[in-house]
Amino acid sequence: MQLSVKGKQLDVGDALRTHIEDNLSATLDKYFGDAIDVNVTMSKNAYLYRATVVAHVGKNIRLEANGEAGEPYPAFDLAAERLSKRLRRHKRKLRDDHAEGGKEATHAQHYILSGEEEKDDQKEEVEDSPLIVAEMATEIPTLTAGLAVMRMDLEDLPAMMFRNSKHGGLNMIYRRADGNIGWVDPSTS
Repeated sequence: MQLSVKGKQLDVGDALRTHIEDNLSATLDKYFGDAIDVNVTMSKNAYLYRATVVAHVGKNIRLEANGEAGEPYPAFDLAAERLSKRLRRHKRKLRDDHAEGGKEATHAQHYILSGEEEKDDQKEEVEDSPLIVAEMATEIPTLTAGLAVMRMDLEDLPAMMFRNSKHGGLNMIYRRADGNIGWVDPSTS
């Protein structure tokens, strides 16, 4: 496992680094055997310490957990506990998803669209139009709605697009403001 421990405006000492490494090694070995890479970022925001753990444990399986506390050790321990809880809750689903084999994935390309409008071969800046930024090309996995919710929860994402394995159409799930999950399935309408 490749482990990276960084501090944002904070010096991460050897004792904390050792604590993080021991804790994550035990947790990830228990559930996955060997993670590919893990990034831990410790930061301080006002009076709270924040620990962010991002673990890439397999193909298309990325886990993220956060924790905040008054001290750095409890902040990391809270993030590690949340990571462990997610792993315990979803281990069976991950195993079932892996057992189904490699379903086809759709490749999608992200684009960067600027807030400009073209009129008569001249680019004109449009006021109050947001810049839409995309990061990279990505795969749209073929999943059931339950597995998509599980992956969105594991990666701590606000929304996720997937190809529904039941009918092959594109679907979208998202976390609503009330904390529930919304599901957009255009093929049923």
